[in-house]
Amino acid sequence: MDPPPLPRINEDYSANTPPSRRFHVPNVLLPDVDSRALHLSKPKTVGGASTVALSSDLDVVVKHDPFELTVRRAGSGDPVLSFNSHGLFDFEPLQESKPEGDTWEEQFRSHTDTRPRGPQSITFDVSFYGADFVYGLPEHGSTSLALRPTRGPGVEESEPYRLFNLDVFEYLHDSPFGLYGSIPFMIAHGASASSGFFWLNAAEMQIDVLAPGWDSAALMENGRIDTLWMAEAGVVDAFFFVGSEPKDVIKQYISVTGTPSMPQQFAVAYHQCRWNYRDEEDVAGVDAGFDEHDIPYDVLWLDIEHTDGKRYFTWDRSTFPDPEEMQRKIADKGRKMVTIVDPHMKRDSGYHIHEEATAKGYYVKDASGKDYDGWCWPGSSSYPDMLNPEIRDWWADKFSYQNYKGSTPTLYIWNDMNEPSVFNGPEVTMPRDALHNGDVEHRELHNAYGYYFHMATSDGLLKRGEGKDRPFVLSRAFFAGSQRYGAVWTGDNTADWDHLKSSIPMVLTLGLTGMTFSGADVGGFFGNPEPDLLVRWYQVGAFYPFFRGHAHHDTKRREPWLFGERRTALMREAIHMRYSLLPYYYSLFQEASVTGVPVMRPLWLEFPDDKETYNNGEAFMVGPSILAQGIYEEGQKSVSVYLPGTELWYDLRNGSPYKGSVSHKLQVSEDSIPSFQRSGTIVPRKDRFRRSSTQMVNDPYTLVIALNSSGSAEGELYVDDGKTYDYQQGAFIHRRFVFADNKLTSINIAPDSLGKKVYSTECVIERIIVLGLSSGAKKAIIEPGNQEVEIDLGPISLRSGSKSVAPTVRRPNVRVVDDWTIRIA
Repeated sequence: MDPPPLPRINEDYSANTPPSRRFHVPNVLLPDVDSRALHLSKPKTVGGASTVALSSDLDVVVKHDPFELTVRRAGSGDPVLSFNSHGLFDFEPLQESKPEGDTWEEQFRSHTDTRPRGPQSITFDVSFYGADFVYGLPEHGSTSLALRPTRGPGVEESEPYRLFNLDVFEYLHDSPFGLYGSIPFMIAHGASASSGFFWLNAAEMQIDVLAPGWDSAALMENGRIDTLWMAEAGVVDAFFFVGSEPKDVIKQYISVTGTPSMPQQFAVAYHQCRWNYRDEEDVAGVDAGFDEHDIPYDVLWLDIEHTDGKRYFTWDRSTFPDPEEMQRKIADKGRKMVTIVDPHMKRDSGYHIHEEATAKGYYVKDASGKDYDGWCWPGSSSYPDMLNPEIRDWWADKFSYQNYKGSTPTLYIWNDMNEPSVFNGPEVTMPRDALHNGDVEHRELHNAYGYYFHMATSDGLLKRGEGKDRPFVLSRAFFAGSQRYGAVWTGDNTADWDHLKSSIPMVLTLGLTGMTFSGADVGGFFGNPEPDLLVRWYQVGAFYPFFRGHAHHDTKRREPWLFGERRTALMREAIHMRYSLLPYYYSLFQEASVTGVPVMRPLWLEFPDDKETYNNGEAFMVGPSILAQGIYEEGQKSVSVYLPGTELWYDLRNGSPYKGSVSHKLQVSEDSIPSFQRSGTIVPRKDRFRRSSTQMVNDPYTLVIALNSSGSAEGELYVDDGKTYDYQQGAFIHRRFVFADNKLTSINIAPDSLGKKVYSTECVIERIIVLGLSSGAKKAIIEPGNQEVEIDLGPISLRSGSKSVAPTVRRPNVRVVDDWTIRIA
């Protein structure tokens, strides 16, 4: 017997009214969420309130009239989260007919929204207790990591945070205005509590963060943050999360919406893109330029101009006459290509996609029931109705080699404009009264349209590879759950210092809300970055989870070798740094694919008790081990960097130690941004520079050990084939490295119950660098085998001019797949 559905606040349909049903967003929650619902013990009801035990630590109090829900600590009774504690809950029920003299239509400039079902908005308040700040609600441009108050005492004029997917041209770098994606998930954190709230609703939302004192009648408590949530339509399908630390809250959210997909190895490396590389000769020239200047890259991208008249799944054969051969030449160097496929289908009687979609009735309809006709890059366009699973399956079939002529196994996909963008629509998007499968109005699912499009494209690549090849799909629009289907980026940013600075809180916020595989266009999409800004952006961008250079077609060419030898060297060094850290990044992506904990993290995610970190949006962690801070001002000579925790930090470039719990004023050098390895950690690297990550597969590893005050450290390395799903059947290597008592041990932490497939490698560890080791050690003993190897001073990195500063175990040549111990004699 199927489990009972999760409780939601919806219309009362028992009397067969109203005539329409409110939309509940499908295919976002994991299929087993309903079956994981708690079956609660009988509530205790006293004085119009029922109390139910959730666990040994938590209970929930439900007041019946007016409705209020409070999650609290079972022992102390201290509240953690509450719903409608201020009585702001309002639910506008659907009506059968318009009241006499009333009109439901709304005007937006020249557009009319017919609103045939009348007003149907929902409003309520949510309070977070024990919180210093709240975070989340992507996507908006911001220089603040924490969400600022938008209403109340001391707040200058501010709109609410808006969640409404939009194609925004040159967006403001610091604004609560909605951008390309929407995730209605908020996470709260303070020294005593972490909690979260997720509202599964794809209609437009506006959320206010209320300043203390916003309601003089309310009891104002220290450490409580009140928020007001408003949606145009939908139902109340809400989730409350409570954790002992913020990672717990993220893991709970991920347990509902799904873990991020595990990317292929190449996707974690550097991507080169432009609107547009003109033709096959241009592609060949850019590819050769990277080799000529000793700069690795893995993926070359083609924007809309590669198509035949903006008809997706086609090629302009005058400029790309032999796309298969072009891709083969790129693939011979271990590289891949990406082409763009957008949702607007050109309304052209000779275009096979349009003809088929029209014949099958697969397009979104307008309010009158005709195929919706909007304007986008091809001109007159229609949009597949991706809410319909049948149409998603049809779309997925278009990526087969037979249907997508000129595609090859090394070609992957970019979904742009999938908010969906409609140039002549209200706010450059689809009208709200357009109709989808099941008589669903666009207003009800707007924020999820790009999600379904991303899903269908990812499924298409999965089908193309017969379920063996991990898809790579980049999407501009996103919703809760998009992390299951690929990567996103922060859209059409601008080549200025403010946008470089705002990219950090934007990417961090995406990670906190599930979208760990994200980044910003390096250099800025619009405009021409001054060379020093471009260099600084590469130095920051090399730490983004998704690392791509991209530019508008009106900008000057900006391949990394076009700005003089010195700046070329600096950008090369930043890209080389990313490639050396690929084993560390890939291991972090594996962790994210299991737990949802992001690759790039705010400092407070690793140091949840340190209040100095709570609103730091300039520095960030990469995993648990590396901290970096960008340079965000032109000509900056020095920068203050706060290093949390009580242990030392070691400069990533030269190994110099810095104390924790201190803000350090550092002189700024042109060759790098401040970056540090946390003591107590071990970071795996590959330091031989190749043309692409594919050519590094058999290269040896370097381990960088940063000892803490106890002389210990640990870290992990995850390795698989970098391409297939064989890892799901046990074909991977997962090692934990532990250094203690002057001894480094490699331990297998892979479970042995996943399947029968095996992955092996002959890769060895060729260098072990030990930061914080007392001087004097001259040799190390490897067991098993009782082999003796030398220790002497060596450089932290292999770049030219690096000084020998750290004790280094040279050529131990132990295999990463084996158990072994190396003892410092």
